[in-house]
Amino acid sequence: MATARPRRIEYSESTRQALVDSAVELFTEHGYSQTSLDEIAKRARVTKGALYHHFGGKQALFEAAFSAVEAGVVARLSEVVSDSGDPWEATRSGLRAFLEVCLEPSYQRIVVQDGPAVMGWDRWREAEEAYTFGVLRAVVANLLASGEIGDDLPIDALARIMFGALSAGATAIAGSASPIQERADIAVCVERVLNGLRVG
Repeated sequence: MATARPRRIEYSESTRQALVDSAVELFTEHGYSQTSLDEIAKRARVTKGALYHHFGGKQALFEAAFSAVEAGVVARLSEVVSDSGDPWEATRSGLRAFLEVCLEPSYQRIVVQDGPAVMGWDRWREAEEAYTFGVLRAVVANLLASGEIGDDLPIDALARIMFGALSAGATAIAGSASPIQERADIAVCVERVLNGLRVG
């Protein structure tokens, strides 16, 4: 027999979620440095005391917003790459889907632009590897196992090279005056590189 969850726990979780949602919106709109905790609490319709109850400060809230954005991206990319039974097509679809994500304002601002500065390079890289790198590594492993690009390349090395290229592409798209064109140009290059790896 299922037991009902205490209302206090549900309220606490909904308050935390409201704060994270508010933080994602405001950090996307104004950036980390131009967003205050007062604004976040106000948009979430909670007190600043409630904010500090859940988060130790602005950086902790930023990291929660970062995680929320990345978790959403990983869920969508995982769905895309698992939709196809063909590892080659799954890889192509996943790469295209990732480049589309790079056009989204929350991903650009929170993950690509503010993430390294706010979290520090090492912490940001560690967080990135916990999210999108994991999806990419799984895709590369499937591609190698299928024989599409041979089976003699080290999985981690190849995944890191591809991840580095995609990270650079994401940075270029986020900083471009013409992000849609930049994404299209990068997509062509990524496709060409991928085709160059294909056996036969």
